[in-house]
Amino acid sequence: MAEVIEGALSDKEQLRYSRHLMLKEVGLEGQLKLKAAHVVVVGAGGLGSPALLYLAAAGVGKLTLLDDDNVELSNLQRQVLYKVNHLGQQKVSAAGKVLSSLNNQITINTLNIQLSAENAEQIFTDATLVLDCSDNFNTRYVVNHFCLKLAIPLVSGAAIATDGQLMCFDFRDQHSPCYGCVFPRTADEQTLNCSNAGVLSPLLGVIGSMQALLAVNVILGHHQGSKFVRFDGLGLVQQQFKLSKAPQCAECGCEEA
Repeated sequence: MAEVIEGALSDKEQLRYSRHLMLKEVGLEGQLKLKAAHVVVVGAGGLGSPALLYLAAAGVGKLTLLDDDNVELSNLQRQVLYKVNHLGQQKVSAAGKVLSSLNNQITINTLNIQLSAENAEQIFTDATLVLDCSDNFNTRYVVNHFCLKLAIPLVSGAAIATDGQLMCFDFRDQHSPCYGCVFPRTADEQTLNCSNAGVLSPLLGVIGSMQALLAVNVILGHHQGSKFVRFDGLGLVQQQFKLSKAPQCAECGCEEA
């Protein structure tokens, strides 16, 4: 633990994070853990927007965000990082400016690329944790594969129509299930996303914020075990389930139930 707490917070940082420092669940040691953390966020859209805002505000020391889209008018209904003056700009460029204006005491690394099997390992190598805020199965399986390979905790979120989902897989534990245990690959995968199915705007804020909260808990050491959360955006009902490995999962190679 000494390597995490050997540094110190500046006077400005102590003032900025004073509400964290008051909490016994965070305190100086916890804030220094956040400062030392590197979180990779895949997707800077509806889920990535609130997640990135809260991770930056919380003082995560390094954020790497990936997205290869430009800001469009239809994004503004739910992607709260962006404003009208950002239309036509690269999402990561606009997001980087907004996040830097929120917290200029952290490092923000922006990548205007799509995650792939060819670049994921290099991007994830020194990550403390990865947030999957993407909107398609192919990317989610790539994220899952390399987080599993590199033993990096993964927080995955999804929101379609009025229903949201949140998953955490702690791959530091060799017995952890993976995304493929919950959603096995199928030949006829449907690619439902906000573009073709619609989504209730604040639902993305709820799920993205929950991803950030869960990420902070993992970094601080408060989170235990893999879990699946379903959130009903109309009834405001949340269901939580513990996850276990699926028998003979094609992704994590499990041979036991």
